Amino acid sequence: MKIRTYHNPVGVSKFTGLALISPFIIGAVLFIIYPFVCSFISGLTDSSGSVETENFSRLITDNDFKQSVGVTFRYTAVLVPLKLIISLLIALLLNMEIKGIGIFRTAFYIPSILGANLAVIIMWQYLFTANGLVNQLLGIIGLSPVSWYGDPDAAIFIIVLLRLWEFGSTMVIFLAALRDIPKELYDAAKVDGCGSFRAFFSVTLPQLKNVIFINLILQTISAMQEFNAPYMITGGSPLNSTRTIGMMIYEEMFTYGNEGFANAVSWVLFVFIAVVILVMYKLTGKLKGDA
Repeated sequence: MKIRTYHNPVGVSKFTGLALISPFIIGAVLFIIYPFVCSFISGLTDSSGSVETENFSRLITDNDFKQSVGVTFRYTAVLVPLKLIISLLIALLLNMEIKGIGIFRTAFYIPSILGANLAVIIMWQYLFTANGLVNQLLGIIGLSPVSWYGDPDAAIFIIVLLRLWEFGSTMVIFLAALRDIPKELYDAAKVDGCGSFRAFFSVTLPQLKNVIFINLILQTISAMQEFNAPYMITGGSPLNSTRTIGMMIYEEMFTYGNEGFANAVSWVLFVFIAVVILVMYKLTGKLKGDA
């Protein structure tokens, strides 16, 4: 029997693996670790260049920061569950085997491609102006017009609605997971007398629990880092009721020139996100491998 031999063009050495991954290591050091270290040092530096903890201690008494934290967490708590529910429901509809379903899948995904670009923002602003299409529709059904940009609750609703409209990426993940569920499970459930409603809770949801968790983590991180939508639609108004932590970091850095304070806020946001994700892992048993 002829024995095949393979030749490694890179060469055989204990440093071969290190050489192969060196581009990633260099990139991680230059574009991840180095900026992290510089950001932390900047957060500990005052305007004179002295190293101290004033920027971090200021956050404890800063009312603007507390308000931004409240806005961010409220926005996340409202948006993430709604987005997961809507994405899953649409994915269930698009998982049906009907003629032309691919067209509908593409149409529902398009908003995620568009994102919060300028054209979409202009359209959104027109929809919710005093004489915009939404208030016109409310007038037709006999309801009073809403001051979308003057009422804090209405203003945050506009931003939530925009992000709900961009559910395509979450929907695609759910749709892929739904198509991977073996049909034999549904056949067995049907034999046991399960209807469609009961099969959803007995088969579909248990099979999707890991995907739901992944989408929960991704959407939570994205929501807590929100910047584009409130900045472009409301500018943080009215009365800073839509001013997220991301907006505060941007304004402190580029509007007021408080580089140290902006970096301190960004690090606190990083800690907030890390704590929230760890709590999610703990509550779902993922850290123990109970998935």
